[in-house]
This record gives sequence, C-alpha cells and structure tokens, in this order.
Amino acid sequence: MSGEFRQYLFPHDHPRLADVRGLDAYAYREHARTPGTFTGALVEGWTPMYLAPFRGVTEDGTLREGLYPLTPAEPGEEAPVAAMVAAATDLLGALSAEDRERIGFAVDAPEWQTWANPEFMQFDTGLRLEFQPPEVREKALALVRASLSPEGYELTHAMMAINGFLGEVVGLETVLNEFSYNIALYGDPDLHAPWGWQLFGHHAAVNCLVVEGRMQLSPVFLGAEPNEIDEGPRARTESFTERIDLGLQLMAALPAEQRRAATVYDQMVDPAMPPGRVHPGDERHLAGAFQDNRVIPVEGIPVAGMPAEAQRLVLAIAGTFVRLLPEGPRAARLREIEQHLSDTSFSWIGGHARGDVFYYRVQSPVLIAELDHHCGVFLDYRTPKPFHVHTVLRTPHGNDYGRAWVRQWHEANGQSGIRSHSD
Repeated sequence: MSGEFRQYLFPHDHPRLADVRGLDAYAYREHARTPGTFTGALVEGWTPMYLAPFRGVTEDGTLREGLYPLTPAEPGEEAPVAAMVAAATDLLGALSAEDRERIGFAVDAPEWQTWANPEFMQFDTGLRLEFQPPEVREKALALVRASLSPEGYELTHAMMAINGFLGEVVGLETVLNEFSYNIALYGDPDLHAPWGWQLFGHHAAVNCLVVEGRMQLSPVFLGAEPNEIDEGPRARTESFTERIDLGLQLMAALPAEQRRAATVYDQMVDPAMPPGRVHPGDERHLAGAFQDNRVIPVEGIPVAGMPAEAQRLVLAIAGTFVRLLPEGPRAARLREIEQHLSDTSFSWIGGHARGDVFYYRVQSPVLIAELDHHCGVFLDYRTPKPFHVHTVLRTPHGNDYGRAWVRQWHEANGQSGIRSHSD
C-alpha cells in the first residue's frame, strides 16, 4: 500500500531526529562514533575489519581455485570500457590537483573495502559528492551511467533519490540527501589494464572493475527506507518490487516439503536462532559491508532438486541482482551463474504469503544474493516492515572488486599491486 510508511513517522522533535538535525556529514560522523551508542558499537565492530588481508567470502573457509580465469571478453560481451574511460577522464579533468589525489587509489588498494551502507560516513574514502560543485556531481553520475545498464543506473540513482526524499520527510536534509555519497577511483582509466570505481553511502554501494573488456560488479548493496517516493516530482518511484515478488513466487512454486526445508527459521527473529544470527545493523543479511572474508555456510535446499519452474525463478532472481551490468557483461555473468546451478542453494526466513516480511538467499560458488526486510532506522517501528528493504550481491571465492582478475593480470604482466591504508 503506497504511503504506508507515513504512519511510522517520528514526531519532528523526537530525539532520534532532533539530536542530529543540522549536523553535516562530518559532524554526524563524529556523533555516530560516540562510545556506548548503537552507531558507536557498529563503528567499533566494523572499523578493524577492512584491514584484514582480502580472501573473499566462502561457505567453509576454503577458497575454490580456478573459478574466475581472466580471459578476454567474448565478442558481444565486452564492457563499455571506452565510454567509461572517457567519463572518468572527464571527471578527473573537472577536479583540482588536490581532489584528483583524494579520489584515486591503487587498483587493489584495501580502501575498496571501506564502503558501507549506513547513513553515517565511517570512512571518508574518495570525494563526498554533497560537498562538490554541481559539475563534479554530474560528471560522477555520468561515469556511473556510462558503466551500468540503463535500468541499473536507474535503480542505483533511485536509491540516492529515495535517500534524499527520506531526508526531506524527516527533516534531516544535511544527513540524508541525494548526494550523501562518496566516489573513488581505483587504478588509472585504461582500455585494457584493470581499473574501476566505487560509489557508496546510505542504502547504495556499488563497486565496479573492468579489465581486458571484462566487468565485475560486486559487492553491491542497494536498499531503501521507505522503498518508494509517494509525493513530489519523483512520485511513483519504487524499488525491489520484482525481487520481492519473485521470492514469493519461488516459495509458492516449491512443493510443501521443499518449502519447509528451505525455511531455515519461521520467524524473522526466531528463538531457534543462535546468538548473533540477527546483527544489530545488518539484521539477517550476512554478506554486507566489511564482510569480505566471511564464512557463510550453505543453508536451505539445493536448487538442482527443485521443480523446473522453481529453478527458472531462482535464475530470474539472480537476473534481477545482476541487471545492473550492461547487456554484454550481464550475459557473461548469467552464463557463469547457470554453470553452477547444480551447486546452488536457496534459503528463506519468515513468512511467504503476500504482505509478509522475509529474508532469502541464493548462494553458489560464484554468487550470493540476499534480500532482507528490516526494522526502522529513521522511521519508528521495532519489527521488520515490507517497505524497508536491504539487498546484497557478492561474488564469493575471491572475485569481489574483481580481485581474482586483478591478481591474474598483475601476474601475467609482471606487476605487483600497491597497497595503502587511509581514513
């Protein structure tokens, strides 16, 4: 129901809003670090995690080798690298020498791993768009547009627009706005050598790398509270409807016995859950920010044993997650996912009737796709609601950020990566 979220608005003078109203991103950053607070605990837990040497998400702690051979893109599957190089060069040309230094990192720098999806800016990696002139903002968005599919850019930009809409609704425009996002470049824009970009902030984080015509787009975090804009010039903007519907369709397509086996927990916060299964910030999703090396055991049921229609729906769900990719790289990624369908699992938490809240995960050696309904952050509700959605996409076993490809490219070209840390 459109506008349902409005019944959960905090009073304008509620401390949740009043205590941060008027703070800019840097002042709010310090406020969020306050020890003993909810956000302070998140910062304390997450801060050291990006410093760990990158290995990649696995299901059992063991990396599978040979999943991501670096071969040139197949004809018709090339990434739009030339357009990306032109857009990145245009962006760099609009920056001062100091900002060009700030925006750029080595292609395998650990700063890739500082991205986060909360509204507070834990790491100030790259340039903060809200403090840049309009020309720089537009050129940054032009790079994102040149890299993604039209529908992928539309979805990413919708997350930014909804964030700005939420800021207007709750009166926190200096904390939540359309440009509350950092952008960074990794490596030098090049037609063949590896390089990429990163955009991250509240409810939107996209990491994109290209090398030899191939594109890797992960990790990707997209979310929204609420998942719609119900008034103003962008009214009728909504998000994740298809991913939600496909999940419900898949559960309906399963025989009752398989549906029960796929349901790992009946309730979103279930007494049967082990301690820590619901994280204070991430809730049920497991592959979010700072989880680059997490062990995520396989749960639920194997896709290979599902009826044909259910298998089709699993691939459709995966398709919605990789739709951000341009047409050529998307075809390559879908082929990669299909090749591992026999080693893919599907798991579910919560109800599966229309209007229920739930969590699901599609997991294979080359894909983790999660959707989770969440509790309120800037709206006042203590249990998950259908209009607060988080989605996460990962490439397990070491190719998040295209790292497996970057390593192979360096080996083939007799180079070694340059690593640094900054905050």
